[in-house]
Amino acid sequence: MTRILVIEDDEALRELLVLHLEQAAFQVIEAASAEVAWDKLSWADVVVLDWMLPELSGVEWLEQLRKHRDHAHLPVLMLTARASERDKVEGLSSGADDYLSKPFSTAELIARIKALMRRAQLHQALQVGEIKIQELEGTASFKGKELKLTRREFELLAFLVKHQGRIFNRNELLDHVWGEDFLGTERTVDQHIAQLRALIGSDYIETIRARGYRLIEPEI
Repeated sequence: MTRILVIEDDEALRELLVLHLEQAAFQVIEAASAEVAWDKLSWADVVVLDWMLPELSGVEWLEQLRKHRDHAHLPVLMLTARASERDKVEGLSSGADDYLSKPFSTAELIARIKALMRRAQLHQALQVGEIKIQELEGTASFKGKELKLTRREFELLAFLVKHQGRIFNRNELLDHVWGEDFLGTERTVDQHIAQLRALIGSDYIETIRARGYRLIEPEI
């Protein structure tokens, strides 16, 4: 479940935000000031940040966040009544991932948060054992060394890593990785599996007799 830190000094608005976000099945924690928020960052997956905060503004706090070693990656949605193009540019330039002008609808707020999470997940590495996939960059490594993969090899490995432990037959892999319009044969899958095993060893990709293939994390 996505965990959201709401940083908003207006108590009535903060309570309303918490109510609507919890109704949308998010976990929510709140902070009335930027100073209080620092102690709650390790819990959060997303930050909803008001621009106009007491003592330290949302923009100033965000600039500090982006320099923080442990929390610089957190997606931040900035809320503000300042709706000019110049203000939006300033907010985004300070490190905000998205910008929402007040007043706004609950539906738009939730949609923006979900979009932020989708983008954040693309940046996160997929990992099983010593296999690491950077899907957005289109790169893969094994034991810390980059794998030289063709596009199909990368897509097949990434698909198996994302569905670790699940068994797929050859036709399912053809549909998911090559596409339903692919005119090749099941032998194509076998060849690509063999090529991946040559690079990462045979312990990671199991052949399940009469059922297909699955990727596992081998026991040490």
